[in-house]
Amino acid sequence: MFGILRKDRGPAPAVVPPSLRAWLGLIAVLAALVVLGLGVLYADAGEPGAVDERIGTAVYGVGPSWRYVALATDFLGEPAGAAVLTGAAVTGCLLLRRPRAAVLAVAGAALAVGTATLLKSVVGRTIHGDNLSFPSGHTAFATALALVAALLATGRLGLGRTAGTSLVLAAALLAGAAMGWAQVALGAHYPTDVLGGWCTALAVVPATAWLVDRTADGGRRERR
Repeated sequence: MFGILRKDRGPAPAVVPPSLRAWLGLIAVLAALVVLGLGVLYADAGEPGAVDERIGTAVYGVGPSWRYVALATDFLGEPAGAAVLTGAAVTGCLLLRRPRAAVLAVAGAALAVGTATLLKSVVGRTIHGDNLSFPSGHTAFATALALVAALLATGRLGLGRTAGTSLVLAAALLAGAAMGWAQVALGAHYPTDVLGGWCTALAVVPATAWLVDRTADGGRRERR
């Protein structure tokens, strides 16, 4: 679908602008190392660390009004809310004639959440008894969709390396911070679980985007 040549428009644009490829690759590697380090540090743990306690004390136990905000934000990471957000993202990408971005919206989010789910079983960190917590899948999902939106905007606006990288990181930070705050405020995750989920998306989405572009470009060359 995303490698079809169109006579009036040419090949579908790459989901990762060439100017960002090296930087996103470096960010993905660093993020993967952070996930690995946190996973080793908190393997089989069932209580907050020192950093978790300091941050959690300031966030946990919000008032009723903010709790409603946290619950609404948390819903966007639940299956029903995630399906709505992903569907909206795919629709927007297709309307903007960015089929590769549409594929990334689905594949990137699914792989980020899938990776987080797999890591939970491997790391074995728990919260509130036997609930696996590291890394946060909700945070990984929100960050993944934000990355897709930022990459789409970077390509559409023709941003250079500095501006494009800044936009991608800012979008990921805002989405990850919003969902991460909700998870900690509701007591669903430790702050370091949130950081792990954020970094999981930063590691998985660029790799998925590279695969989407490589697959699409390979298919286009075969049809020549």
